[in-house]
Amino acid sequence: MADFGTEDWRNRFSDAMMHTIAPPLAMLVRGEGCYVWDDEGTEYLDFLAGIAVNSLGHAHPALVAAVTDQVGRLAHVSNYFASPPQLELAERLKRLTGAGATGRVYFCNSGAEANEAAFKLARLNRAGGPRTKIVSLHESFHGRTMGALALSGKPAMREPFLPVPGGVEHIHATLGALEAALDDTVAALFLEPVQGEAGVIDLPAGLLRRARELCTRHGVLLIIDEVQTGAGRTGAWFAYQHDGTQPDAVTLAKGIGGGLPIGALVTFGAASELFQRGQHGSTYAGNPLVTATANAVLGTIERDGLVANAARRGDQLWDIITGLGSPLIAEVRGRGLLLGVGLTEPVAARLAAAALSRGLIVNAANESTIRIAPPLIVGDAELAEFERRFGLALASI
Repeated sequence: MADFGTEDWRNRFSDAMMHTIAPPLAMLVRGEGCYVWDDEGTEYLDFLAGIAVNSLGHAHPALVAAVTDQVGRLAHVSNYFASPPQLELAERLKRLTGAGATGRVYFCNSGAEANEAAFKLARLNRAGGPRTKIVSLHESFHGRTMGALALSGKPAMREPFLPVPGGVEHIHATLGALEAALDDTVAALFLEPVQGEAGVIDLPAGLLRRARELCTRHGVLLIIDEVQTGAGRTGAWFAYQHDGTQPDAVTLAKGIGGGLPIGALVTFGAASELFQRGQHGSTYAGNPLVTATANAVLGTIERDGLVANAARRGDQLWDIITGLGSPLIAEVRGRGLLLGVGLTEPVAARLAAAALSRGLIVNAANESTIRIAPPLIVGDAELAEFERRFGLALASI
């Protein structure tokens, strides 16, 4: 490992990296379980998990073994060929999502790419006449590529890149707005079951079920973005399963790869017949290395009961946060191990910095929300340490 000081690596980062993100908070060099260490040896309890990516934490033996074994066999073959891990993962996702025998899987490299593929799928939905409109929600986030940006309900993010692809209407997350927007001119409705980037905002009760009813009535594809909520994070394999809703398509990424870049679009029923040969593709997508790793990650989640652990530990975490009794805490939102701590003052950035200085990684999703998303392997010891460190950070503000 190179020996360089804090200012040295910060200067190197500024000189070498495109200025598309904020300056890094630290130089991380190693991880194990729910902990990471920086180049100066400082330990951090990671309760962000790479923004809901590191489902098994850091350096999990199953992930390390899968990567090591597969890279020694076959890492990449292009989409001219199939590989055993690719087929195994596709069949696993069909089973876990509930897509079943008629479901189909398209692999890609990220959540944004999964939503780009879903955008194209929506354009192919011509059933019942010309459908020129796609509906999404205000404050939603579906990625930063041009199509995904058009879907995202954040005008400030779109403004520098206008014009983005057209035909997308953004509505408020209310039953009334939903009923007014959906008709026979709509090709698809995009929803996040929990709006993570908006501050971990839950959909109103009954909205997802009503969306399913209206989409079925009008021939609209219900496309659910589970990039942040999928792979057990909310205490179910996928958040739409909490109330028994079935989508026409679901987009996945983040937690299914445990740290390696992979995304997927899974289609259900008739939606599986929309894409035809040559209409979409990706060179790296579904390669043996990433699909073998995703199989190991999802297999470990299933074998070790980590979906149930996410539900149980999420309840504990909720109780810990509310039990701190801080006047800064207004509410807790979300499900399982994707929680948002709503604050009474717009000090989320200060609080996240205070937590970091006490060895705890959390995230300021916006000025009044702290986002918490620990690895699914989190246990009693890590929760107790979170309580101590987060309590100290709250007391310092």
